Amino acid sequence: MSLAEIWDRLWVDVTTPVDVAQSTVLIALAVVVACIVVAPLWGIVRHAVTIAHEGGHALVAGLTGRRVSGIRLHSDTSGLTTSYGEAKRFPLTLVALAGYPAPGVLGLAAAWAIAAGHAVAVLWVLEAVLLLMLVRIRNWYGLLVMVVAIAGLGAAAWLLPDPWRVGLACGLAWLLMIGAVRAVVELGSSRRGGRGRGSDADALARLTTVPGGAWVAVFWLLTAGCAGLGGWWLLAS
Repeated sequence: MSLAEIWDRLWVDVTTPVDVAQSTVLIALAVVVACIVVAPLWGIVRHAVTIAHEGGHALVAGLTGRRVSGIRLHSDTSGLTTSYGEAKRFPLTLVALAGYPAPGVLGLAAAWAIAAGHAVAVLWVLEAVLLLMLVRIRNWYGLLVMVVAIAGLGAAAWLLPDPWRVGLACGLAWLLMIGAVRAVVELGSSRRGGRGRGSDADALARLTTVPGGAWVAVFWLLTAGCAGLGGWWLLAS
């Protein structure tokens, strides 16, 4: 297949609306709920939430004039994004704030696109996001995770028939939205247990006069709001 044919195929995928069956949305939701509830499965799919989390930090760092020096993904599904630039309080606050809501916001955007009939386009946009992030990965485990994610998503977007691609897009949207809420719940639990110090909430507490627990509540409201609105869009599509 020539480059022109590949481009034509991608263009058709991105621009051609596809129908979303209600049963597909519900099946995707059921699969995602199972993955989030079953601990071993959550330990795998949580990497997707972490990638979006670190991508949020990186994006806002770039938008506020900071330079992203690297992103690391760890086997315990945690991550770290480092950036440098002027240490002004407001930009640093925005960067710290961006991480936990980022998966929910990305999932919300995906839900909107799916409801508008562009489920297949969602897959290719997410693939492009992963490719952009790949160049910023700075550890071997993170590189492995990203290569597997890029290869898997790319193969699925290219090879699967439309009903399966729509289902995958719905599943990813649900995973990002609901997974973002669970990640915030885990953050709150770890902080109550005396763990999780050095988290984004604690960074925000140092940068502002607002305690870390209040920032966890803000994270929860933002992620729950994204999940509620995005879920309504998907179920109404």
